[in-house]
Amino acid sequence: MKNLFIIGSSICLLLLASCNDSDEKGTATVNVRLTDGPAMYDAVNIDIQRIEINSNGEWTALNFPKPGVYNLLNFKNGTDVVLGQAVLPEGNVSQMRMVLGPNNTLVVNGITHPLQTPSAQQSGLKFNWHQTLAANGAYNVWIDFDAGRSIVTTGNGAYILKPVIRTFSELTNGQIKGYVQPQAAKAVVHAIMASDTIATAIPNPDGFFMFSGLSQGSYTVSYDASNGTGYVDENSGPVSVTFGQITDLGTKTLHQ
Repeated sequence: MKNLFIIGSSICLLLLASCNDSDEKGTATVNVRLTDGPAMYDAVNIDIQRIEINSNGEWTALNFPKPGVYNLLNFKNGTDVVLGQAVLPEGNVSQMRMVLGPNNTLVVNGITHPLQTPSAQQSGLKFNWHQTLAANGAYNVWIDFDAGRSIVTTGNGAYILKPVIRTFSELTNGQIKGYVQPQAAKAVVHAIMASDTIATAIPNPDGFFMFSGLSQGSYTVSYDASNGTGYVDENSGPVSVTFGQITDLGTKTLHQ
């Protein structure tokens, strides 16, 4: 009888351990990076103090070692900066939240202007990121802060920050890159799907441009020379975009 009791107790303990193991969720690592859409300013300085991710209905703060001011214009044409990392339980991610400090400024023609951000300072900027995290997975996610579309000028000449933000991961990152010449054309490049301009790039001094975070599909790439330069606008297309691949357009030379 005693032996039967010991055996029965052992079986119960094994079953309880098995149930506990099955209830435990695995974790995934999320690395968060900051990138930017272009803008015709000298600098767009954003005071980022805290970033949180909503996982399975709960907010988790990012391990963010360097809170402070970031000039968004330093992170264009495929350039980015690592903000931090979070370890999250497997499951669904729905949103992210960025809390800004008070030191947000805009530099225009060498003059620094304050950027008003009342709602951001109170509760944080919320934006969607939908992803299902698998146990033991590692994910890179980009916060794409569109500086050009995020600045609003008031009637009295002040500037307000109304952020336009999107997120994408390696799984949803369609990319186009290329060069446009000559530098004298001062071209701006647009990625257009159907009749909608999806993204805009201001090329680097050497003519390099890159679009990231595009959805899959067919695009027209428009090279628009600045007025007064004498160069003629040109288009390339259709340009096919597929996740996991970089579509390289080579060099486009505009002519007068």
